Amino acid sequence: MQFDIFAATFYLLSRYEEYLPHDKDEYGRYAHTSSLAYREGFLHVPLVNTWLQEFKLTLQVRYPAMRFKGRHFENVITYDIDIAYSYLCKGWLRNVGGTLRSIWNGDWNAVVERWAVLGGYRKDPFDCYEWLDALHLYCRLKPYYFFLVPKNNSEYDKNVSTSAKRFRELVEYYCATYNVGIHPSWQSGDDHSLLREEIEWLEVIGDKDIQASRQHYIRLTVPETYRRLIAAGIRKDFSMGYGSVNGFRASVSTPFTWFDLEKNEATSLTIYPFCFMDANAFYESKHTPSQAFDQLMMYYNSVKKVNGMLVTIWHNSILGTDKATAGWSRMFELFMKEMVYWDAYYDGSSELRENALFTRVLP
Repeated sequence: MQFDIFAATFYLLSRYEEYLPHDKDEYGRYAHTSSLAYREGFLHVPLVNTWLQEFKLTLQVRYPAMRFKGRHFENVITYDIDIAYSYLCKGWLRNVGGTLRSIWNGDWNAVVERWAVLGGYRKDPFDCYEWLDALHLYCRLKPYYFFLVPKNNSEYDKNVSTSAKRFRELVEYYCATYNVGIHPSWQSGDDHSLLREEIEWLEVIGDKDIQASRQHYIRLTVPETYRRLIAAGIRKDFSMGYGSVNGFRASVSTPFTWFDLEKNEATSLTIYPFCFMDANAFYESKHTPSQAFDQLMMYYNSVKKVNGMLVTIWHNSILGTDKATAGWSRMFELFMKEMVYWDAYYDGSSELRENALFTRVLP
């Protein structure tokens, strides 16, 4: 190889460029347009994994007896529960306010829907949990759920009340059934004492030791955010990506240990990078479900090619029955049944999976 692969890899994984002066986006986050990956056109590529594959082949040519530990492709589905329900568990004041807002906007369908849900005649449009559970069972999958549990709501923290019985029961169920992590509120980025409070609430309600996290709005500032997470007992973080565009923020598709550049030391925190989030495709890129599926499959194929870990982010508010997101649940179900299911069944073996799909197509 014609360059220093170790230095280049360290530069990308350590997020060296995020310690330097850089542009910030409208939310005060590191702007993806400042990154080398964006400027040089490789944001969509797990470049570090590609380099490592080439380096491995080079070593095997020179040292045929050398053996490497094999890796298998992994598909990790994760959910951010920013707003657990559209109408339920919000109290009468918020629902009356929402009703008046809909009347002011002339949206009478929303008024009817809200009170049909509150009256028990219709399912809440964000309540797709049973449907997701059925998909997980079908695919033999243990996803991650990240719950936003602010004590008080704010401009960017708008989940249902943490005192609501239905919401508490939802948290209890998922803590007992799946992997659960904290979704630190926007407010916790300003008032650092709130992070520990939110983790403790989740641990008490769910009777579970919480060691995983993902920043709400991907509000990630290196190194400060990671240091606060470590101090709060977090050992796995899933925030390495952008909240504005899909792609590989650290140019890698496998977990890695975070190295604190300023302190010049390895830490106890493992970073799980994501490359696709439905909210980026829906809100930022304005993709249709079909366009989003094509982008998702591009990342799926590129990560599978290097035997990496495909971490994707989904929201119940997008996968539910809200008319604004029509078609997204079908896209997600297609991905789950045609990709995730077979990956789990054949444990990442592409040859066996292709044979199985071929058999299914034939009469």
